[in-house]
Amino acid sequence: MPEYAHSLRDVDPAAPRESHVIIASRVFPATGAATIIDGAVVTDGDGIVWVGPASDLPHRWAEQAVHHPGATILPGLIETHAHLGSYAPRLDPRPEGDREVALTALSSAAMARQLASLGVTTVQSLGSPHYADVALRDAIASGILAGPRIVAAGPQLTTTGGHAWRNGAEVDSLSQIRAEVRAHHKAGVDVIKVMATGGFMTAGTAPWNAQFTEEELRTVVEEAHRLGHHTAAHAHGTEGIRRAVRAGFDYIAHASFVDKEGRTAFDSELADELARNGTFVDVCSPPSWPAVAGETIAPRAGELYRHGVRLVTGHDIGAVIPASAFIHGLEQLHEAGLPITEVLLSATSRAAAAVGLAGRTGVLAQGYAADLIVVDGDPTADLSSLRNLRFILTDGHRFIPQAVEPFDPNRLHSPGGAGPQEARSAYAAGLRRRLTHPDPIPQPIA
Repeated sequence: MPEYAHSLRDVDPAAPRESHVIIASRVFPATGAATIIDGAVVTDGDGIVWVGPASDLPHRWAEQAVHHPGATILPGLIETHAHLGSYAPRLDPRPEGDREVALTALSSAAMARQLASLGVTTVQSLGSPHYADVALRDAIASGILAGPRIVAAGPQLTTTGGHAWRNGAEVDSLSQIRAEVRAHHKAGVDVIKVMATGGFMTAGTAPWNAQFTEEELRTVVEEAHRLGHHTAAHAHGTEGIRRAVRAGFDYIAHASFVDKEGRTAFDSELADELARNGTFVDVCSPPSWPAVAGETIAPRAGELYRHGVRLVTGHDIGAVIPASAFIHGLEQLHEAGLPITEVLLSATSRAAAAVGLAGRTGVLAQGYAADLIVVDGDPTADLSSLRNLRFILTDGHRFIPQAVEPFDPNRLHSPGGAGPQEARSAYAAGLRRRLTHPDPIPQPIA
């Protein structure tokens, strides 16, 4: 190995892994077990080696202990649906060529660091041009950069001219689908993301229409699973959701339940099918149309929860809301009807399973990764406590948070906001006009 390799590690921004013995008033293990009162967590390198009541802490660790009275230790939080490079395409003028690739990578690193500064220790990237998320994952894992663990999708699979075609991989046949999944595998992705329906942010696509047949979607799943990757489907339209579920997708993003007329129409039978299949679902989607008074930014979360669907904390970070809104998104899930403990599980142990990391992170237990946060207060009683960070460990590295501008909910589009709602309204009005257009039956000449 060249001599300079060691000198690079000397200036590595990721802090070295050390042993930590942390004692706090509460430990939320995210296992389904009760919160441990006056608990302790011990890490060694990149793993957790002991969790339990502080009174049972083995003597050999007692002198190392750092006490956090009034605080809670819990697993690092997980964002299951981010688009890390989204800042770059919004620059004016939009960068092109090599400059776009470079700016996408830098944008991805900046957004990942913002999330880590909020206590997010794992991020699933569900769409990134140029495989920038794969490069970022490797840079963080190797210590070139400090940041959260990245689960990378690379470019989304879409149809020619389909949703996100500018940043995606266009496929139009079973053979093209197989080839593209294999190309993604070769490029080193962790998850295969597919645009099962159109989207609200790509001109010329209809979010209520499915973009792939069930057979095509099943081919994605079969090929991805064969190669060891889990699958995620963007799906606003109800028919697209149905096809993705029946094709065996592991994860549904949005689940907006938009019918063929552009209206929101919750489908109870499809919700039950999602629950039976154990599909993971995030509910980041535009507000209902027609508008529903008092709706949160997590539409249908309460209804899906009551049907037993496995909800996770995917917020479409970068595409719809900024990284700084992550905790606000958790609070909105609670406001939509999920108990606080359920929200925390959706952001930790269940989220880990949703991003393919079951058994590795998302839980405070022996043998799991040293991904944890310490916060002032009790987040099991008040989610806003998550904003009061004292300590962050990502894969055993202590992460020093950077300043993140507090999120202002008023900066979000209000329910019934302009873009998506106008598109749906215009489509429905056009459909009504076509259906009421006079078309007299021809009268034969006698």
